[in-house]
Amino acid sequence: MQRNYFSILFFIRRTRLLKNGEAPIGLRITVNGQRAEMQIKRSVAEERWNASKGCVTGKDRKALELNQYLESVRTKIYQIHRELLQDGKPVTAFTMIQKFNGEGEAPKMLLEVFRKHNKKYRELIDRDYVKGTVLRYERTVRYLEEMLQSQYNLKDIPLKELNHEFVLNFEHFVKVQKNCAQNAAVKYLKNLKKITRLALVNKWITDDPFSEIRFHQTQSNRDFLTEEELNAIINKKFDIPRLETVRDIFVFCALSGLAFTDAQHLTPEHITQDCNGDYWIRKPREKTNNMCNIPLLDIPRMIAEKYKNHPECIKKGVVLPVPSNQRMNSYLKEIADVCGIKKTLSTHCLSHSVFSFFLKINSLQNIPV
Repeated sequence: MQRNYFSILFFIRRTRLLKNGEAPIGLRITVNGQRAEMQIKRSVAEERWNASKGCVTGKDRKALELNQYLESVRTKIYQIHRELLQDGKPVTAFTMIQKFNGEGEAPKMLLEVFRKHNKKYRELIDRDYVKGTVLRYERTVRYLEEMLQSQYNLKDIPLKELNHEFVLNFEHFVKVQKNCAQNAAVKYLKNLKKITRLALVNKWITDDPFSEIRFHQTQSNRDFLTEEELNAIINKKFDIPRLETVRDIFVFCALSGLAFTDAQHLTPEHITQDCNGDYWIRKPREKTNNMCNIPLLDIPRMIAEKYKNHPECIKKGVVLPVPSNQRMNSYLKEIADVCGIKKTLSTHCLSHSVFSFFLKINSLQNIPV
């Protein structure tokens, strides 16, 4: 296991002389590169301070008493360090100084607060938040936990110790260790910022670690399908049932405008018929909860009818047997290969494909499913 490397340094503040002309003595503790400082309520004349040894020069009574006090402080800090290790508690510069000062209230810890936040969010799934949002917050906690263990040798860290460097370290971690692109990394940083803002509001911290950090998202250029490419997918005969099913789901989304997650949660109750006999999808969007009213055209309606008695649909009470996003994208790659489409086919490219053109001219409505 990685060791906790820490050091103790006594120093004087030459730029903050007291009224008696002496410089106040400070204590700096460094643990694995993270620092915290405090004043020890002692002072000394500048010319009598030995910076290299961190003590007072001379053998007079005042010098001896002051050096003796400095040594007692050093001994106490080492004792605190041993106790924290023995108790299995986080060993940080801040917690050591806090314990030295006898502060009884335990500091608010990052992961502890984050997990409580996520627990409340999980209880509000399908009320105020969608499951995907909660899963991303929980993934952020796991990434922070991994970074703290690998880079700081900590199980948790006080919120007060978060700084600009910590945020940049987390950004580097998710990009390098988790292979996240810029936009994905920004999402995890925003999740972390949500917790630091919560800490600021509750006065658990006084400094904002994100104060000098700006988020920059890159413009993503998603592939979109042409009418010919969509026709190729619709007309293709598949011998493998799972590919046929994924093709049908993809076409349903493409011609209805439903996002992947909305198709996953589409139930028969969301499909209604108006007084003219036309079918509509009336459903709140999973991501925004905004109600959408979408005309259900012939092909999507036939696809919905096709899977009405599918075991998975009956079991879950949904219209389509939609697999996980990961499996869906994996099967779509197979479909693209079979259909001779060179573009990257995924659930994301649905919203970037200009199928409003097809809907306007109704050119696809006579293609059998």
